[in-house]
Amino acid sequence: MHSTELDPTLSQALGDATKAAMKLVIGNKKYSSWSMRPWVLMVAFNIPFEEVRISLKKPETSAAITEYSSSGRLPVLVDGETTVWDSLSICEYLAEQFPEKNMWPQNVAHRATARSICAEMHSGFGDLRSAMWMNIGASFPGKGRTAGAQADIGRISEIWETCLTANGVHDYLFGEFSIADAYFAPVVMRFNTYTVALPPMLQAYVDRINAHPAVEAWVEGALRETDRLEFLDSYPD
Repeated sequence: MHSTELDPTLSQALGDATKAAMKLVIGNKKYSSWSMRPWVLMVAFNIPFEEVRISLKKPETSAAITEYSSSGRLPVLVDGETTVWDSLSICEYLAEQFPEKNMWPQNVAHRATARSICAEMHSGFGDLRSAMWMNIGASFPGKGRTAGAQADIGRISEIWETCLTANGVHDYLFGEFSIADAYFAPVVMRFNTYTVALPPMLQAYVDRINAHPAVEAWVEGALRETDRLEFLDSYPD
């Protein structure tokens, strides 16, 4: 069971191992952007779960993952007899199971936009992923600025500005914290690591995501990890 010391509200979300109906299987918090998304979502919306962490790139990793899902990938959500893999599918499943929590925007048009930008994040931005991998706590200022990564940064900036200013300026992409914000949280981690310069309004959004209690809890866990993937801990010249 997760042992992070959290604000009481957040610790409720992590629940008790004997009571939590759901089990979330994740990779290393320092590196696993896909795992971060549903974890942050569940903590932010106080959904009880048991955390199972599997270290990546170890001889036993594949076998450990297949105990939970034949996909061989993380994250995996186990809810009784139901297994859900893929971070976006997990988020959608949670939104269906807890409709009262309003994880998606309630406005139909905003909800459609939120789903669209999450799907775009899910399937796109390959240049950013490959050139600017997630490594919480590392510092690679100015690295990874390939033409493709720069184009991805521009597109993400466009998405954020459009969402933050729709129907008046607000704190999160669609007013209240939502799946969309959880989905872009790993991008914020990358922007931290690579010191991406942003306009003031977008930097303020980055600061708010960094300060969100669920994100802070993930980062705290990442910084306590002792497992290391050496090929991700330095940036070649």
